[in-house]
Amino acid sequence: MIVNNRIIPGISGVGGVNPNIGSSQSTNQGSGISFEALLQKQIYDTKEVKFSKHAQSRLETRNIDLTSEQLNKLNESINKANAKGVKDSLVLVDDIAFVVNVKDKAVVTVMNKDEMKENVFSNIDGAVIA
Repeated sequence: MIVNNRIIPGISGVGGVNPNIGSSQSTNQGSGISFEALLQKQIYDTKEVKFSKHAQSRLETRNIDLTSEQLNKLNESINKANAKGVKDSLVLVDDIAFVVNVKDKAVVTVMNKDEMKENVFSNIDGAVIA
């Protein structure tokens, strides 16, 4: 290597320099999906369903016991609603109705088949039947 017109023995130049390192180009050009979008989807999909205090009290007063299978169906249904862009959804799992805030994965209220009769569900923009 030459420094100030002097040769310094034992020092060689840098080989194999990649000019794209540190650039803002996406390496995932084929799929068209950004890393951030994939990360956010993964975080959302693994997020657990929450129950509001109102929904928790409804579960207790209406003697609704949820199985792990029903919770899995509920979670999958919320993910489907989210994929379609639904904000607030009615989710029917077996004979139980859930009104869900899809963005927050939060159950707002719960009712069984007896309370569903002659009931109007408002302020929802989608429904999923599991």
